[in-house]
Amino acid sequence: MSVANFIPTIWSARLLAHLDKKHVYAALVNRDYEGEIKNFGDTVKINQIGDITINDYEKGKDIADPEDLSGDQTIITIDQAKYFNFAIDDVDKAQVNPKLMDAAMQRAAYSMNDVTDKFLANLMYLAAVNNNGTNLGSDDSAVVPTKNDAYDYLVDLGTDLTEKDVPTEGRWVVVPAWYHGLLLKDSRFVGNGTDYNKALIEGGEVGVAAGFRVWLSNNVPNVSGGKYKIVAGTNAGASYAEQILETKAYTPEKRFADAVKGLHVYGGKVVQPKCLSVLTASKN
Repeated sequence: MSVANFIPTIWSARLLAHLDKKHVYAALVNRDYEGEIKNFGDTVKINQIGDITINDYEKGKDIADPEDLSGDQTIITIDQAKYFNFAIDDVDKAQVNPKLMDAAMQRAAYSMNDVTDKFLANLMYLAAVNNNGTNLGSDDSAVVPTKNDAYDYLVDLGTDLTEKDVPTEGRWVVVPAWYHGLLLKDSRFVGNGTDYNKALIEGGEVGVAAGFRVWLSNNVPNVSGGKYKIVAGTNAGASYAEQILETKAYTPEKRFADAVKGLHVYGGKVVQPKCLSVLTASKN
């Protein structure tokens, strides 16, 4: 049993790969950024291209000079940090046994994903509620969907996004288990989604409905005693960056085993609130 041969990059890479598979909300945002995350508190840059002006063309007349593309540069601060720390009988054996290493990293990723997805879900719903006047339902007057109209509320979310000039490509919505259950009782969802579900359910995506890719999550924000914040949008709505730092193996003083610890740092920001819409729904 030795920690001298521990290779941190292997363990970090495995963990990040499993995180990518487990993420729901973090899989639905922009993950492209400039900069390197080396420490908690670092910043990364998100570049966005502004709108392009479309002009009338008149035959025989010169066209206008080309406009400079304007771009907004958004800064994301890596201001969230969580750590993992677990015992393992023998780091050397685990390192040469991919299945054993995968099992350990998969469990760590499962727990870490819960934390990061809750962070992003709350970030997005609060930004959408505070910056849009067209969200459906509220804490004071939540909608109570049934098997007959749960699908229709998704149509309304899509209409809201369309009226805000949000592109139809790449739209998604994240629903809790009970809402997914209502959708399964609607032939419109079942007819469009059943075969699609079988291939994708492992990653949290459970079908297609009303122009959305439908994702299932137990981390849908639940506030005010059962008011669920069902967020819909596109990946232009928010940005997210994460990294695994300081993955180390050590021998605990009071255990006849090795241990692995690591620091997970991340940050997120809503950059285009109009690309998000929220349905506040209650079971009853």
